[in-house]
Amino acid sequence: MSKDNIIAFLVEDKPGVLFNISNMFRRRGFNINSISVGNAEDTGISRMTITIDAEGRSLNQVVEQLDKMVDVIEVKRLDKLRTVIRELMLVKLRTIDPMAREEALGYINSNHGLILDIEPESIIAEVTGEPEKLDNFLEQVKSIGIVEMSRTGITALEKGQLKLKRSELNG
Repeated sequence: MSKDNIIAFLVEDKPGVLFNISNMFRRRGFNINSISVGNAEDTGISRMTITIDAEGRSLNQVVEQLDKMVDVIEVKRLDKLRTVIRELMLVKLRTIDPMAREEALGYINSNHGLILDIEPESIIAEVTGEPEKLDNFLEQVKSIGIVEMSRTGITALEKGQLKLKRSELNG
């Protein structure tokens, strides 16, 4: 697993919230390694998942700062051992050479990837999994030739009954 710490939180779904949160990280001197944002199960609420490289007191301070922000409803550090973590990557591989095409198809299949587009000179694949799995896939296909790629950043949910939810005080 990655050394990044995962912070998940619910926020009000309105303009400027993402800016305010990313600006708080900037002011504190933290680089956001990955961020994913999307609608939560309740209307008007979004769920954010951010990974940062921070430890101990610094990490606790970030979580406390987030918790104090007006638009943040609930914030929680996720324990990687009790969390399902996934990331999605689209990657375009150079496959002009027939042998490179065969090799690419083998790597994509062995990583349970999906082939989304095949052209005479390239293949676009979708690979999902833990960030380390995607890193390993990229290492495998590097010799074939990566034309371009796009990664979503991680998204995560705690296992079992654990849940990030609106607290009673917040509505």
